[in-house]
Amino acid sequence: MTDPLGQSQVIPYLIKLSKDGFVFSLLSFEKKERFETGETAIRSLLNQHQIEWYPQIYTKRPPILSTLWDVYKMNQQAKILHFQKRFAILHCRSYIAALIGLRFQKKFGVKFIFDMRGFYADERVDGKIWNLQNPIFNQVYKFFKRKEKAFLENADYTISLTENGKKEIESWELFLDKQSKIEVIPCCADLDFFNYHTISKEAKESLRNELDIGKNHFIVSYLGSIGTWYMLEEMLDFFKKLLEKIPNATFLFITNENPSLIFESATKKGIEKKHFVVKSAKRNEVPLYLSLSDVSLFFIKPVFSKKASSPTKQGEIMGMGVPLICNTNVGDVDFIVKDTGCGEVLDTLNDAAYSEVLNRMENIKNIRPEKIRAGAQKYYSLESGAQKYLSVYKKILGKNA
Repeated sequence: MTDPLGQSQVIPYLIKLSKDGFVFSLLSFEKKERFETGETAIRSLLNQHQIEWYPQIYTKRPPILSTLWDVYKMNQQAKILHFQKRFAILHCRSYIAALIGLRFQKKFGVKFIFDMRGFYADERVDGKIWNLQNPIFNQVYKFFKRKEKAFLENADYTISLTENGKKEIESWELFLDKQSKIEVIPCCADLDFFNYHTISKEAKESLRNELDIGKNHFIVSYLGSIGTWYMLEEMLDFFKKLLEKIPNATFLFITNENPSLIFESATKKGIEKKHFVVKSAKRNEVPLYLSLSDVSLFFIKPVFSKKASSPTKQGEIMGMGVPLICNTNVGDVDFIVKDTGCGEVLDTLNDAAYSEVLNRMENIKNIRPEKIRAGAQKYYSLESGAQKYLSVYKKILGKNA
């Protein structure tokens, strides 16, 4: 919960669902450094909403053995809590937690929600984290694919981040003769927080001055981490092409990554450092940084596992009324961009495709922010996401949805 993802994709939902009368015990695994600096603020926030928090320290090494140890700790803590509280539902976020959910369903009769967050085992392979040539990782991959089938077969409800992921699952032999219980809830955004109406002209000018970005500079932003899925090389190629058309462009990276990673790649491509601003921003600062953008860019590897991926950044960027430029074959991204008219989707990533988009850049830049924000409200509203979770809870418990 001390990670940005926990603060955007877990806590806001729990707060809203708490107001509907549900009582939560939150069992999470935290990175030690972030926990030490962020525990007090997170605990205070959760206490305000009567959400009981039971954090554990995440074990990173050695691979596989560390995960087994964390699964053991998770199971033991969950068992203690269940004997104290007698849970009605175990809402399990991703595959590791689902190992406990499935066990508790079979042993104690607790309702089990498989909130899958993506095709975990395939993500590990597509991201080159598990090499299937290694016999150990090959066995781990097969184990989780078997478990994936068991989760989907036995869960009282499954949550998919995308329609694309749901469609893929429903094409599997597992569901050919029966209806799936899958609800699609993307990575929603707090659109009261990511709202360009809350940003003053003075605040934007002050930040521009602080970042030493000229008043007439064209700003391309990138929000979030770099690596594994995000195609930095291709994004830099796009930006290099853009500089030919708009020489006074600035590429603003809003990221916690080491700036040298970006500068080194840019230098190899012959792009001068002066065209970049790389800043780490706290969550409460992100809307202001995004508000400087003329357009926002992200390219994600279009591999199989990304069918089930919903980039958190998409709803946040759209909530700020910023036009998007992204690539196809990632979750529901291209469908949503085309349906809402909030930007451009590239089918291929090469100079010819970049030039084609750049020829329309003036039109992209001038997409009305209220139109983009309306698209965010249609697909990424936190209220809508919380209502879908509420409906699933009620269905499972046999209450009127």
